Amino acid sequence: MYPKLIQTIELLKNQEISEERKATLAPLVDFIQKRLEEQKEITINFICTHNSRRSHLSQVWAQVASSYYDIPNVMCYSGGTEETAMLPKVVETLEKQGFSISKISDTENPIYAVKYDEDRHPVIGFSKKYDSPFNPMHGFAAIMTCSQADGGCPFIAGADQRIPITFEDPKASDGTSEQTKVYHERSLQIGTEMFYVFSQIKK
Repeated sequence: MYPKLIQTIELLKNQEISEERKATLAPLVDFIQKRLEEQKEITINFICTHNSRRSHLSQVWAQVASSYYDIPNVMCYSGGTEETAMLPKVVETLEKQGFSISKISDTENPIYAVKYDEDRHPVIGFSKKYDSPFNPMHGFAAIMTCSQADGGCPFIAGADQRIPITFEDPKASDGTSEQTKVYHERSLQIGTEMFYVFSQIKK
């Protein structure tokens, strides 16, 4: 992994997680553990309303955490209840935290390659609906990262399990002097929790 990213990982591994939050994360730990023991692929789709902020951060950090803890056959995706675009501020935040990101399609809904290691496949980031053909159709855990998507999607077709793990929307800081700080902190929170999840897996 890239040296600056390793520094960020060391920072987030030292963050505290409340017992209440650990209880929220426990069903995802159980899903991953069960799939690993059954020697099945571990497929996770992080879902938010616009697939522009929290779901991308969750997808990226979960994929990195699985690699860091050497948990095999993990594929992380993200989607929304509608398609918009991955927010440039999310890209900027991840770059500052040590990722190498290149834009591979420059449209209204750009496609980004998010690399965390020179020799690993990048995470592909772009906005799409959760049931896009790019995403898994069956056998995945649907992680609802915002309360709007959780409430607005009573049924996720093909999901083996649906788990609400919601995060506050950094969008509230857009256009303010606090924006950079808020996005940095939200990314670290999500990274901290995804690293906690994968650190609990017994191989």
